[in-house]
Amino acid sequence: MYKTKVIAIFDIGKTNKKLLLFDEGLGIVHQHEEKFKTTYDEDGFECDDIERIEIWIKSSLSELMTNDKYYVRAVNFCTYGATLVFLDGEEKRLTPVYNYLKEVPEAIQTKLFERYKGKCEFCRKTASPPLGLLLNSGIQILWLKQQHSELFQKLKSILHFPQYLSYLLTGQFVSEPTSIGCHTFLWDFDKNEYHDWIKDEGITLPKPQLNTFTIKTEFEGKQLITGIGIHDSSSSLVPYIKGSKQNFILVSAGTWCINMNPFNHRPLTIEQLKKDCLAYLSIDQKPVISSRLFMGHIHDVNVKRMCSFFNVGENHFKNVKVNKVLIYNMLARGTQEKIFFRKGIPSGYVDESVELSQFADFSEAYHRLMYDLTSLNVESIKLISTPDDNIKYLYVSGGFARNMIFMQLLASFFSDIEVCTSEIDNSSALGAALVVWDNLNVGHPLNIKLNVRKWEPLKGLVKT
Repeated sequence: MYKTKVIAIFDIGKTNKKLLLFDEGLGIVHQHEEKFKTTYDEDGFECDDIERIEIWIKSSLSELMTNDKYYVRAVNFCTYGATLVFLDGEEKRLTPVYNYLKEVPEAIQTKLFERYKGKCEFCRKTASPPLGLLLNSGIQILWLKQQHSELFQKLKSILHFPQYLSYLLTGQFVSEPTSIGCHTFLWDFDKNEYHDWIKDEGITLPKPQLNTFTIKTEFEGKQLITGIGIHDSSSSLVPYIKGSKQNFILVSAGTWCINMNPFNHRPLTIEQLKKDCLAYLSIDQKPVISSRLFMGHIHDVNVKRMCSFFNVGENHFKNVKVNKVLIYNMLARGTQEKIFFRKGIPSGYVDESVELSQFADFSEAYHRLMYDLTSLNVESIKLISTPDDNIKYLYVSGGFARNMIFMQLLASFFSDIEVCTSEIDNSSALGAALVVWDNLNVGHPLNIKLNVRKWEPLKGLVKT
């Protein structure tokens, strides 16, 4: 019986854990989703139940290897970032997988900054905003040393989360750029190597391998090509890197709007860092300068206030159509003028200084909110781009790609480049499949469909 040759991808998110099978044309032929109850670490802080995840991965793969329908040629892993796994001398997991939202005593990172020319310079070199949480994953090492010294004494090896899952199959200790480069405090972007503090602390981390590196593995008596894993946000960028023929910026617009420029390799400046920019590392170990705006959340809390004022349902904004007259009137006031967020974004994100009675109805108020939010994100995008980057496309994915007003405004503000929505199902999992695809000797060229829709500028709009 003929079996479909597939790449199995375990996509481990904070909420959902997925198993996806991609055929040799990189189409999804099977998808299964699990939600596991969380557990607690030794301090009583909520965290993922790593034991259940381990069991699920191995049992799922075991079932696939004996399946009559699929022939698994390769497996890879993409997971959320900012997470380290600590192993003891017997190569067994030593601790829970800690939640990156756990707070870190300020003194730990302050001491680190002081040893290496202060906070600004340290954060600039590591391209990592200081977040005060385990979200700066390198700080997890120092936190474990100080808070759980008895466990730290047993520590032998450290892996990022994707590489730990790969290790479960291969037994190999490796690292890779995308996990190292996501606001970890671990990587010196000036030198393109681990920061000196790693060596000064006597810590040994695996030498990074490119994400295309694979390991031939035997699993239950069958041969398998195993990837070394990849950070999910960086993985979502891979289909665009491989599928776009021109330089681009990817705008991943959801709760957080993350703007990623894979073609700006300049070192992050202190000024960019102060404006919430950061740098990732690409699959080629090159900086990806990025900026972010809490746009989705800012949108939701201000819309909630507007719905209450105008006495409409909470999803009423989804039915608001683009009103060109309203937009033209806003332009007549000047593209730099804001009504919302004139004094910046408030600490609670709701701009209660705006008198909603000045608007005729919900539609007018919503257009103004979207105009000002889009303007904020335009400013954020411009922080990470220069004319030398030769950007030709702005790809927009995520929830706001379906917001007609946002897309029309964005296309008008960037009228000199192609602004497109792009819907790729499970882009992170697809990226994880793509990085191992070349090792399968499939024998036919890769064809990645970005599912692009081009947005034309509204007539009469001018660039900011």
